[in-house]
Amino acid sequence: MNTKEKTSEYLFQNYGRGDLCFTHGNGAYLYTEDGKCYLDMVSGIAVNAIGYAHPKWVAAVSEQISRLAHVSNLYHVKEQADAAEKLASVTPKGMTKTLFCNSGAEANEGALKLAVRFTGRTRILSALNSFHGRTAGALGATGQTKYQQSFEPLMGTCYDHFDFGDAESFKSKMTKDTAAIILEPIQGEGGVRTASEEFFKTVRDVCTDNGTMMIVDEVQTGMGRTGEWFGIQNYGVIPDIMTLAKGLGGGAPIGAVVSTPEIASCFVPGTHGTTFGGNPMVCAAASATIDIIKGEKLVSRAKALGKKWISDLIKTGVDDITEVRGAGLMIGVEMKEHAKDVQKHALDNGVLVNVCHLNTVRLIPPLILKDEEAERFTKILADFL
Repeated sequence: MNTKEKTSEYLFQNYGRGDLCFTHGNGAYLYTEDGKCYLDMVSGIAVNAIGYAHPKWVAAVSEQISRLAHVSNLYHVKEQADAAEKLASVTPKGMTKTLFCNSGAEANEGALKLAVRFTGRTRILSALNSFHGRTAGALGATGQTKYQQSFEPLMGTCYDHFDFGDAESFKSKMTKDTAAIILEPIQGEGGVRTASEEFFKTVRDVCTDNGTMMIVDEVQTGMGRTGEWFGIQNYGVIPDIMTLAKGLGGGAPIGAVVSTPEIASCFVPGTHGTTFGGNPMVCAAASATIDIIKGEKLVSRAKALGKKWISDLIKTGVDDITEVRGAGLMIGVEMKEHAKDVQKHALDNGVLVNVCHLNTVRLIPPLILKDEEAERFTKILADFL
């Protein structure tokens, strides 16, 4: 059997997979079983922030695996403490405590538990069109019914939803029993939707006045993706809790909940835990990723390239493109129609892009992307239009 046949025979059929199978990657490129090369502007859905097979990342992870891949959280873990220290060097002021886990959904579950335990309250606010994960708690917070259908029996009834970017809608849903609001700085799965600085500052002020935790889901926007270390920094706001995953490990499966010492202190032994979370292997990967992003100045690089790229994309086809939005190297090109056709045309020309929320071409390439590689897609889009 070939890979496609084995996939059909032995795996759950819960993914709509493209007819490709990759054997290896290098930089911003992926290579298939039959030797074809593709410029990757999906990066594992914003995971491979430093590209593929970065030599410093490979060296760090290989060395770690040769010594110790996993050890229980029943003991002190040096690599976990080192990664938390490195993360604290780039997080917003005061957010110095980290709980490592395995994924973005798991990070959001942990953050929601932390907020409810710290406040002693029972209601959670989240935005319509949001996406926070597919586990039961995170699924309830996700403001898209298409992901929730048939799983309602597993979801809690503590969630209220407001219109993303609408301060009055948000304020109308707040009550004295609201433990937390959870929201993305830019809605990723929702079509790369942005909101104003005024909206986020209003959310921060109302949360402060109400004693409500502001949870910012940085799973897709974090680790330099938007041209700041964390997406919320584009708005000059400091949340109470942040969740991370995707780009944090540079390809290794790791998530994190980040908060202040005061809030973190309500998680005591027995209140929350994870077997694999923060093991030496993934923490070595996270430490290497942070070092590479710092050393190669990829945050400022994402900001500069993203600003130019958005401008160039806007010029390609005003009549056919509804809007180009985003920040840094998280860009959504909303088409009047034909987004899937753009995706196919790009694939035929050796470039991988993603379509989300019906008609938005999403560009989330590795942060190491070169100017000429961005221009390659812009030309492909212009030629198609």
